[in-house]
Amino acid sequence: MSINHSTTQYEKTILGVLPPMLLSDYLASGKFLKQSYNKNEIIHLEGDECTQIEIIMQGEIVIERIGLSGDLMTVNHFGKSDIIGANLIFSSTDFYPMTITSKKYTEVIVVQKDVLFELCNSYPTFLMQFIKVISDLSVLIGTKMKNRISRTIRQSIITYLSKQSKLQDSYNITITMSKKSLAEMFGVSRTSLSRELQKMAAENLITFDAKTIQILNTDILE
Repeated sequence: MSINHSTTQYEKTILGVLPPMLLSDYLASGKFLKQSYNKNEIIHLEGDECTQIEIIMQGEIVIERIGLSGDLMTVNHFGKSDIIGANLIFSSTDFYPMTITSKKYTEVIVVQKDVLFELCNSYPTFLMQFIKVISDLSVLIGTKMKNRISRTIRQSIITYLSKQSKLQDSYNITITMSKKSLAEMFGVSRTSLSRELQKMAAENLITFDAKTIQILNTDILE
């Protein structure tokens, strides 16, 4: 695969803080490697050692895990300019805790651990940007975990129904996404979501099918 050594496309990534000549040299010498992945291609398996970071130039990468019922659940999405492995590369437990997969055709710039360490030592501005990336990622993960711990599946469903009921001005809610996407939004497996919907239906709180959820007991929205 040929590599375009123009540095313009890297300006909005963490690489943009580096001197243009250095960036060109690293691209030409192979210290920065361009890699592409096809849709649904596995990039890293759970348990693999993290020896590099990947800076996304285009496309989408997802972190996935297998739920207790065997469902594959998306934990997080990463898009253009995001970095994969930033929070693991210098960790004492530098192994991917979940599977990393390309959601669609994706191109990344691969930076090996020794090259990354060299850049952090030599360019304070780059180091500060890298620390910011790690910090932002830690806040994101912490916020997601807090939301998942503090809210039950039923509470998540009710919050969603309440919002959609107001938006659609109806108690017969048209589901605007797949059950799989809805489960991912709640941070649960699709099986767990279906099980809770069935419980709510058994309690005569709702009825549902593939495309709609009808609220029978509006008191749950209060």
